[in-house]
Parts: sequence; C-alpha cells; structure tokens
Amino acid sequence: MRCFICTTCGTQFSESLEPPLACLICEDERQFVPQGGQEWTDFAALSQTHSVIWNEEAEGIHSLQIAPDFGIGQRAFFIERPDGNILWDCLSLIDEASKDRIAALGGLSAIAISHPHFYSSMIEWSAACGDVPIHIHADDLEWTQRSGRPLRPWAGEALQVGKATMIRCGGHFAGSSVLHCPWLENRRGALFVGDTMQVTMDRKWVSFMRSYPNLIPLNGRAVKGIAEAVKPYRFETIYGAFPGRTIGSDGNRAVERSMERYLTAIEG
Repeated sequence: MRCFICTTCGTQFSESLEPPLACLICEDERQFVPQGGQEWTDFAALSQTHSVIWNEEAEGIHSLQIAPDFGIGQRAFFIERPDGNILWDCLSLIDEASKDRIAALGGLSAIAISHPHFYSSMIEWSAACGDVPIHIHADDLEWTQRSGRPLRPWAGEALQVGKATMIRCGGHFAGSSVLHCPWLENRRGALFVGDTMQVTMDRKWVSFMRSYPNLIPLNGRAVKGIAEAVKPYRFETIYGAFPGRTIGSDGNRAVERSMERYLTAIEG
C-alpha cells in the first residue's frame, strides 16, 4: 500500500494499491490536469530526487521549498513562536535534514494551512514532528484526500493558535485563511497569506482570484470581504505563497490600496 502524490498539485492521497483514478484537486476549476494527463509519485520516490531548501527570511521566519521545483512550487514557513513553533502551509516532502533542523529549533507545536492547494503531505509532516495538530478550516474539509487524527477542523471567522491568529477570508476557497503573527517584525506584525491574497511580482500589491492558473477573478463582494477580514489586525510585512513574493513594509495599506485598485478594474 502506498500514499500516492499527485505530481501536478503535490497532494498526497490515502493508502491504496494503485494510483487514484483522478486527482479531485486538479479536476476542480481552480486547478488543472496537465495536457499529458495525471501523473503520480510517492513519498519514497520523491525523497530520492528532491530535498527541502530552507531560507531565513527574517528573525524567527524561515521559508521552506522543495528543490528541484515540484507541484505548485509554493513555499511553506517555519515560524518561531514564544509558545511553540508553527508550520504555515505545507510541502509534499519532509526530509531528514528538515526533521533535524526542526528538532534543533525546538520542535513543532502546530501546523496551520491556508487552503486545500497546500494540504500536500500534511499528515506526513505531523507524524514526523510528533503528531502535532493540523488546523484547517471546516469549510474546506471536503477537499482533504488523506485524513488522520491530527486534523483539527475549525469553524468561524478566527482561531487562536497560541499568540497567532488564523483568519478566515474566503474568496479563493470558502475556508481560505491567513495567519497573523503580531510578535514578528519587531512587534510590527506579519501576515502570511498563502494565495488567499497573491503578492504580485512588483512586491507592492496583492491581488485576488478564484483561480490563478485559469484566470477566474473574484467578484467585488468577495474581495471586500477579504480586506475587511484582515482590517482589524496590524501587520508591516506580507509573506506570499511563492519565493520572493514578500511585501516588506506598510502591509495594511498595501491590502487597502490593492482592494481599491481591483474594484476599480472590475467595475470600470
């Protein structure tokens, strides 16, 4: 029995003798099935060809990415926290070097995930770090492809994870969430957004989409809802889902002006 991993989106599925007939994540309109068809790997095979690269983004913030590039190509974040470290979003692979580094940094107390595209191998990560709880929003529970005891679906608009706060924004998925960490950036706060908001290439704005690869926009009500959800929280820096996609200052204003620009564009 193997837990197959979709090579397109990086999602790990429950144990089976044969690969799944389809990847439900990729067949959804927010993702895509490659022209050549669905392909599969597993944790053991991926471990032979790939590793996890760490980068220190700022004090107490480490980004993690699979190299060579795999799946969607997102970065996850290991966030040092006074009351226990957090993994924000997840990857399809955890290697031995990462396990050792996590242990040296004090271990992991929780995994918090923005939305189903980044569920990846979350059960493997939890098991490797002592069966730590995995916080996903209950509105997106239907998209889990491998279940397990560590899963902690939460409901409502916000969840306290120690001193951090998960904030449901919706939009990209019904339960799409961001993570607010007020102690980071010299107590000016940091916001980790997955692609609930997408930090743009110029690193000055964010944008909002139902599907990024298939270019399906969100409506004005959804975008206003995202901006309103994070408005009560103060944050200087915004860390996006992909390498280099970081807004380094004036994060609150970046979200506000991005919402205004988006609404102007879709409303004419």
